[in-house]
Amino acid sequence: MVTVNLGMLHYVLDHVYGAFMHRTKISTPFFSRGWGGNKLDLLEKMIKQLFPEVEGQNWPPSLIQPIWKTVWETNSAVLREGVFSSPCNEQLISALPPESHNVRVAFLSPKCVPPQKMACVVHLAGTGDHTFERRLRLGGPLLKENIATMVLESPFYGQRRPMLQRGSKLLCVSDLLLLGRATIEESRSLLHWLDTEAGFGKMGVCGLSMGGVHAAMVGSLHPTPVATLPFLSPHSAVVAFCEGILQHGTAWEALREDLAVQKAAMTLEEVRERMRNVLSLTDVTRFPIPKNPDAIIFVAATDDGYIPKHSVLELQKAWPGSEVRWVTGGHVSSFLLHNGEFRRAIMDGLDRLQWKESPF
Repeated sequence: MVTVNLGMLHYVLDHVYGAFMHRTKISTPFFSRGWGGNKLDLLEKMIKQLFPEVEGQNWPPSLIQPIWKTVWETNSAVLREGVFSSPCNEQLISALPPESHNVRVAFLSPKCVPPQKMACVVHLAGTGDHTFERRLRLGGPLLKENIATMVLESPFYGQRRPMLQRGSKLLCVSDLLLLGRATIEESRSLLHWLDTEAGFGKMGVCGLSMGGVHAAMVGSLHPTPVATLPFLSPHSAVVAFCEGILQHGTAWEALREDLAVQKAAMTLEEVRERMRNVLSLTDVTRFPIPKNPDAIIFVAATDDGYIPKHSVLELQKAWPGSEVRWVTGGHVSSFLLHNGEFRRAIMDGLDRLQWKESPF
C-alpha cells in the first residue's frame, strides 16, 4: 500500500501551477519595463506618509457618488454594478494609467432587509482576478445571512487594465505600489459610502492572496472598526516576489538593465536587494493594528507553496488579538476548495463587531 503525503502533493501542485504560469514563455514576466522611474520615487514617498502621526488617527476617506445600474433582480436579492471616479488625490491620479481613473464595482445585496440590520463586505482582487464572478460566487451564499458583497475591480485589472499590459503582468514595479495605494483609497471610500450613504450596520473587508494583503492594509487604515479578513495572504509582497513562486515570473534581467542605466552595473543579487527594500513598503506588520483586533481573522493554508507559514505568523504576532485559522492544502487547492472556510471567517469576523445601531 502506498501512502501519499497529501501536504506534499498540495505543495507540489502549487509549484507545478507556478512553473506553468511563470516559468514558461507563454506570457511576459512581471515588471518587463523596469522600475517605473520617477513614479517609483513618488510612491515610495507617498506610502511612507500613510501612517498616522497620532496613534489611532486616520485621514478621513473621500466621498464618492457611484452611478448604479441593475444587472438582475429576484424576489430576495439584487445585483447592481456601479461606476465612480477614483477618489485618489491628484498626484496618484496623474500616476495611474488613464484606463484606471474610473472605478467599477459589483454590489450584491439582499432585498427586503433594512440596511442597518445588514452587513456588507468589500471583496478585493487576488493576483489575476480580473472579473467580478469568483468573488460574487464567494459572497452569494452569504445573502441568506443578511451579508451583502461589494466587489472592487482593481486598478490595472479588468476594464481598468492599461492597453500595453498583458494579463496580470504589471509592466513596472511602481505599478504594484500604485495598484495597492489606489486600492486602499478606493476601498476606504467604499466602506465610508456603505456606512454613511447606504446605512449598513456593519462592514468588513476581505481578499485572497494579494487581495488579502490589501484587505489587511484597508482594515488597518480605516478610521472605524471593520472586520478584517485576509485569506491565503503573506505579510508583505517581498514574500511573493522574492521568496515564493512569483520570483520565477519576475523580469530580473530587465530590472538590472534599468538600474544600470541610472547607476553602475549591478549584480542580480543587488537587484533583488533593491526589490526587497522597495517591497518592504508593503509590509503589513508595520501598519497600525485595526481598531477591533478581535474582528481580524486570517485563513492560511498548511502547505502553501506561495506563502510560507512564518509570513502568516508574523502578521498574527504584529496584531495581538487576531486569529489565524489553518485549512489543509496549498495555495491553488485552497483557493478552489475552501470557500466554506472563507465564508465562515467572514461571518465570524462580522459577529465580533458591534452593530452600529441596535437592529432590534
